[in-house]
Amino acid sequence: MRVALFATCVNDAVYPSTAVATVRLLERLGVKVDFPAAQTCCGQPQFNTGYRRETEPLMHRMGRAFDGYDYVVTPSGSCVAMVRDNYPRIAAKGTDPRLTRVSDSLVPRMYELTEFLVDVLGVTDVGAYFPHKVTYHPSCHGLRMLGLGDRPTQLLNAVRGLELIKLPGAEECCGFGGTFAVKNSDVSTAMGADKVNHSLSTGAAILCGADNSCLMHLGGILRRQDAPQRALHLAEILASTEQEPWS
Repeated sequence: MRVALFATCVNDAVYPSTAVATVRLLERLGVKVDFPAAQTCCGQPQFNTGYRRETEPLMHRMGRAFDGYDYVVTPSGSCVAMVRDNYPRIAAKGTDPRLTRVSDSLVPRMYELTEFLVDVLGVTDVGAYFPHKVTYHPSCHGLRMLGLGDRPTQLLNAVRGLELIKLPGAEECCGFGGTFAVKNSDVSTAMGADKVNHSLSTGAAILCGADNSCLMHLGGILRRQDAPQRALHLAEILASTEQEPWS
């Protein structure tokens, strides 16, 4: 089984610890992970802003970078949704037949991390230890477009020492939405504040999610409030063990 990590732009530039944690976790489960150095952006920011043609070269690059792998795994539901949902649309509207080949090849091999763990590896207990109270925010892409369902919470419930507390209003959008947060900043901030208030009401020490884009938005609000809670990606919790120096 040849597995490649798609780190994504946000993780590469801002949250590299999430990509590292993903590799540590998969290797602990016996999976050999490659990191194709040619990988770059999947094109989601360009496409969401209306630049379909500018997205096409990035599709070609993704196709070349991940050619030959059985699975492409990423700790980002929004990027998986971009490939699965939007690559076929871009290919259908484009004039380059190679785009269809890229889409047809990459779409069935692209997996969000929790999907890969539960559906491909068939595990929910990954041997993690994280002695904290945690609440989980399901991002819109994972919840609505990928249908991740209870895969993330199955994994969290199996972590030793972790107490999972249900998040009120969990299915409500956090307000990030990529360029939505830039174009509609007041609305985005208000939505994020509502989500943070719900999160703080749980008394959890950690607000967990499977998309660092959402966690960047919510974590920023938490920091500005000097709140007693921090945002942390699911992969970093699942990669932790009893040897980790948790404070």
